[in-house]
Amino acid sequence: MIGGGTTPYRVGVSEERRGLLSGFAAYALWGVVPLYFQLLEPASSIEVLAHRVVWSLLVVLGLLALRSGWGRLRLLLGDRRRMRLLAVAAVVVGINWGVFIWATTHDHVVDTSLGYFINPLVLIGLGVVLLGERLRRAQWAGLAVALVAVLVLTVDYGRPPWVALVLAFSFGTYGLMKNLAAVGAVEGLAVETLLLAPLALGYLVWLQGSGDGTLFLDPPHALLLAGTGLVTALPLLLFGAAATRVPLSTLGLLQYVAPVMQFLLGVLVFHEQMSTGRWAGFALVWLALVIISTESIVNGRRVARAARRRPVPPPVENLC
Repeated sequence: MIGGGTTPYRVGVSEERRGLLSGFAAYALWGVVPLYFQLLEPASSIEVLAHRVVWSLLVVLGLLALRSGWGRLRLLLGDRRRMRLLAVAAVVVGINWGVFIWATTHDHVVDTSLGYFINPLVLIGLGVVLLGERLRRAQWAGLAVALVAVLVLTVDYGRPPWVALVLAFSFGTYGLMKNLAAVGAVEGLAVETLLLAPLALGYLVWLQGSGDGTLFLDPPHALLLAGTGLVTALPLLLFGAAATRVPLSTLGLLQYVAPVMQFLLGVLVFHEQMSTGRWAGFALVWLALVIISTESIVNGRRVARAARRRPVPPPVENLC
């Protein structure tokens, strides 16, 4: 009886640990992906983007075939509302991928990390503007600190940190569209890449025909270009495995793994310069995230305590 009583607990702990490892692996892969794109020279950023779209489509279609997901995909393609949302998602994820690839191959890895540090704050702002959500005082304080951070960085750069802002707002919009569409990660990515594929494939055909394509440069380079599909799909699958096993609050904290790793790559590996103004701007962003994260954790615990104290209604049969 003792063994039987403890088995469900052990299984639960094991599943949560597996989910935690999957989530960490997903964000770690997103964190080191700049190293992968560095290997794709001499391909241009646009060529890499086009390859990423085409090979990602092939990978997710293969996954759908293995998981017998054609029926779900057909239903999704017939849903006009979701298709409109995924069409917007396809456009913004294409922008996000393109800017990210360009930034990681043009000495702006630190800026990419800034974009994904800002992203949670952008999501909060989008919720207020587009969904009419109401913020608590600490959330307003966090957003105010983030705005000051952007102003400090703008003064230091001599211009707005456009790489970070484009990445943050494009990925924030992408997340909002996916949330409203409420589709699986693989099915959603299949539709998004399917919508982008004709343009990407047409560009690659034209590029090869003009003699400027690098696909047939040598076999290792071709394999690396094809690998962009797996680099895109694998973290999504790991994230999907984590999302079903660990609390959202844990995933919310894990999301900072990727920008931290990108920041460390930019500073320690690629030796990008960090002026005093940039350090100050990043410090303010990190302060804003501490404020927002702490408030979210405290509020979540407060809501959970209130739910536990709420009286349980009597069974229906006792009311008769």
